[in-house]
Amino acid sequence: MRTSSKVLQILLAITFIFSAYTKFAGPGFFEITLMDQGLAPGRTFAGHMARFFIGLEFALGILMFLPFYIKPLMQITFLMLGIFTVHLIYLWSIGDTENCGCFGEMISMTPEQSILKNLVMLAVAFVIFKTAQSRHISKVIPLGFTGATILSMWLFLPMPKHEDFPFENFTHFEPKGRVDLSSGEKLIAIFNLDCEHCQEAATALGELQRQHEIFPELYVLFYKEGPTTVDSFESITQSSSPYAFIEVNTFFDLIGDSPPRIYYLNNGTVAEIWDTDFAQNIVNTFGLE
Repeated sequence: MRTSSKVLQILLAITFIFSAYTKFAGPGFFEITLMDQGLAPGRTFAGHMARFFIGLEFALGILMFLPFYIKPLMQITFLMLGIFTVHLIYLWSIGDTENCGCFGEMISMTPEQSILKNLVMLAVAFVIFKTAQSRHISKVIPLGFTGATILSMWLFLPMPKHEDFPFENFTHFEPKGRVDLSSGEKLIAIFNLDCEHCQEAATALGELQRQHEIFPELYVLFYKEGPTTVDSFESITQSSSPYAFIEVNTFFDLIGDSPPRIYYLNNGTVAEIWDTDFAQNIVNTFGLE
């Protein structure tokens, strides 16, 4: 039984560390999720909250590899998983089907799927609590380690200045759902649905996407002033990308002299802005053959 308990303890530790890593790799998505789920009132608060939980998960996972204070660690696990499970049940009850953020963007899980995952983890933690033999050392060591691990997250994940990012407010795109534009390489196209030049650019981009299996993530911000719908635009251009709508002032702030315009974002920085030769610029930038 001791061997089985130790194996479960190691698996639970790995799960916590993996969960922390997936959020650490893309904290922006976790921040947006905390805001959308009503757990954080703003992006700055969400940033601090995300770093706290990432550090806590790392600390718990690492401590679970050790033989000390196993029963208290399981009690903390019960508390954390219990609170989040109740919250997930609420999200599930109101029909939320988006990625809950438990494993960041790496593994997309709906609230329902995450509830099942948490129930399994709670059952494992219960077995460990009942069967594991816990050794004790000075409480200062695990508490100090946990505090240091949590605080180190602000060192490894400095708080970004989102107010300098022109796409800070765009966190939802149809039909994909939550998106963190401030991480990784992404293309943002600014289109007017009724603009012929925009339709031509979208047609060229759609053709380029079909030619290359590996293509940068492309998101579209649409301005609508006439009768053309998104479905009509996609039918005309034979293209389809996650999209959101923008109002007139934002549209004119984001374009140059006239639409369309494409922004190349690299980890939250506007690396390039293109008003012409979109396909060729993308080919050159991303080394597409």
